[in-house]
Amino acid sequence: MLKDICWLVITLLRTTFRKRSNLILYLGLPLAGILFSLLIYSGNGQEGLHVGVVNEDGAEIAANTISFLQGLDQVKVENVTEAEMQKQLAAGKLDSGLILQKGYSDSVLAGEPAQIVIQSLKGAQVTAYVKAMLYNYIDNFAAVGQISDGDPTRFKQLYEDYQKQDFQLTANTVHDNSLMVQMSYQSIGFLIMFMMMSAINLSELILKGREDRTYFRIMSSPITPRTYVISNIIVNFIVMLIQIGFTVICIRYVFKFDTGIPLYQLVGLLALFALISVGISLSIVAFSKSSGMSGALQNLVITPSCLLAGCFFPIDVMPAFLRRIADFLPQHWVLQTIKQLQEGDSFTSIGFNLLVLGGFIVVFFLLASYKFKRMNDIRNFV
Repeated sequence: MLKDICWLVITLLRTTFRKRSNLILYLGLPLAGILFSLLIYSGNGQEGLHVGVVNEDGAEIAANTISFLQGLDQVKVENVTEAEMQKQLAAGKLDSGLILQKGYSDSVLAGEPAQIVIQSLKGAQVTAYVKAMLYNYIDNFAAVGQISDGDPTRFKQLYEDYQKQDFQLTANTVHDNSLMVQMSYQSIGFLIMFMMMSAINLSELILKGREDRTYFRIMSSPITPRTYVISNIIVNFIVMLIQIGFTVICIRYVFKFDTGIPLYQLVGLLALFALISVGISLSIVAFSKSSGMSGALQNLVITPSCLLAGCFFPIDVMPAFLRRIADFLPQHWVLQTIKQLQEGDSFTSIGFNLLVLGGFIVVFFLLASYKFKRMNDIRNFV
């Protein structure tokens, strides 16, 4: 039996990689996924915030506030009118807008800052940095205003003294690799989808072998139906290991993405998912009466499940009820495990995740096996 399995595995591998279309499916698509991730994230985080400022107050305190904003790293300030600001925000030319309304300086001088408005169409993630730095600066302004009891001359003197104080500051440069980690994570999401497509494509050889009568010619030899199915499983797993190795090498050494976790852990998790993909593909083939039906089930299962699992975009942007559905999808558990490792969790702390992934393997293989047995004999299926 072992000799027959080895012969079938070698034959199937030769047949599989002889076709250029298969090379595109198994190796070209994962590479395209990496390039697409690179395209999505290209330029992200490279440019600073573009902030439009409307100075309706015109006093010295307002001018100092704008000067402080101009001195912030990654912030480009442009003086505009309120109408221009609204127009440029709508057009996406400005990330955020700041309005210093009339009376702003007086409110700061009184120790109760007001008359300041920050606008953005891109959400809090755009304005958080500006708000944090600006409000801290204004609070210092207000504290000086409270001490001066609203006296402009005393306020100016106290503020000048405050600026002259010497502060000891130690600065360390930290390399930000978050963008690289995001790109590698997104590339892995696409790889997971292509692995599932490849697994079903290879398992469909069982159906196609029956349709073109190849299977019956093989069965005229001493090879048993069970041997034929086992060899298909082995070929399926080998091809996906090649996919994983090729993609990981491209991510790490060609495109220089930082995966955020050791490569052996990443390969191990993806190999575990490869077994899940084989189980899913066998289940789909077991419930299909033809390769056409198998293709229809593939479209029904793979794309929607990968979408809900977060393979195409971060799952955090989805509503809560969709995130609950993702808990029942193996793709989500693989991505979640990778994310936990990227965040610093140890490999031993993800035991429950590995147990869940192992459970998916058992469930899908048992499901396929049950369907085969319901047909009384594998021969009736293949």
